[in-house]
Amino acid sequence: MKKLNYWILLLVAAMLMPALTVQAKGKKDKNVVAEQTTGAQDREQWVKWLWKISYPVIHNLAEGTLHQNMPIETVGGDPAGYDEITHLEAVGRTLAGVAPWLALPDDDTEEGKLRKQMQEEVLKGLKNAVDPNSPDKLNFTKQAQPIVDAAYLVHAFLRAPKALWEPLDEVTKQRYIESFKALRDRTGAYNNWLLFTGLTEAFLMQQGEKADQFRLRVSKNKIQEWYVGDGWYSDGSKFSMDNYNSYVLNPMMVAMMETLVPFRWASQKEYEQALRRMVRHAEFCERLIGPDGTYPAFGRSVTYRTAAFQSLADAVLREKLPEFIKPAQVRCALTAVHRNMYEGNQNFDKDGWLVLGFNGHQPEVADGYTSTGSLYMATLSFLPLGLPADNPFWTDEPADWTTKKAWKGEKIRKDYKVEY
Repeated sequence: MKKLNYWILLLVAAMLMPALTVQAKGKKDKNVVAEQTTGAQDREQWVKWLWKISYPVIHNLAEGTLHQNMPIETVGGDPAGYDEITHLEAVGRTLAGVAPWLALPDDDTEEGKLRKQMQEEVLKGLKNAVDPNSPDKLNFTKQAQPIVDAAYLVHAFLRAPKALWEPLDEVTKQRYIESFKALRDRTGAYNNWLLFTGLTEAFLMQQGEKADQFRLRVSKNKIQEWYVGDGWYSDGSKFSMDNYNSYVLNPMMVAMMETLVPFRWASQKEYEQALRRMVRHAEFCERLIGPDGTYPAFGRSVTYRTAAFQSLADAVLREKLPEFIKPAQVRCALTAVHRNMYEGNQNFDKDGWLVLGFNGHQPEVADGYTSTGSLYMATLSFLPLGLPADNPFWTDEPADWTTKKAWKGEKIRKDYKVEY
């Protein structure tokens, strides 16, 4: 009898072994959502991931070693031409994402100490970036690409004026203003690029400069004209199915309109309409996140990674989520996405710089205009870190997001076209 029991136990163990092996393997699988965590734990992880992405750019700019140390990876392998533009890309895009976090008041927490350190290095780096004697002076005068990334830098100043703009000395401020005005001798593509010029001109107006009214008017009017409905803009005269509604169109349209309202270049009604459209687009972004924290890689510029969720992150930061989307479900969804992307090192080289790809080193999916600096738009999904730690986004109990509930067969809200 004992011998029979022994063989039964062996048989059961043999049957269970594959399942146990898969289970053990699953714990290491980067696409397996970890055990449920608290909002405080999530925030700690977000800070770690944002630091991991952004610190090489910020620290090297502060030290005057960005041009020296940042690699320039391109699809073709030749850095020629990209070496004039990729550093401004890295700086503008990084700061647009970290700005709300840096805007929080100082505190003595471990997070607060990190934030203070980063802010000090950012301010030092911002001075270097326009100092004619700095080895890291950024290019605003050659090629058209600086039109794009000056606007991301402007967006950072608009998101954190007291942390990033007001502390700059007057000489440095004036150097930025002249750098932004110098962009007027070039034009870019007749699509989302119009918003880059519009946002920059709006900022110049805010700073008491005389804006290029034609550029501003064309930007505002054409983007409004290109709205196709349900939270989506056409990227030019023809619609493109990609993530540019999050990368650029919705968040920058809202920022531009918001900046123009006090000068009566946009009405409060126009600003609120743009905001409603972004919030509607944010609903789609939330539904794009799968139950396991993955999302589809479609359209051009997928190498911008989690910037695909800027509309959602911006709506969270502004505390404008629809009442049927709970802050905690977005926190949990974005935590799952960030974990899949940034917990491992598949998206970083040995020195911690982002590599071309979607989720790994996949240079074949990069576009011809993409280089290492382009990738730092990834920080834009971390905007909710600008909410204090005691905000409901961080303190509410964990909650499932829409697709997770849908695939579990739970009750979900019916979705339908919205007219704005």
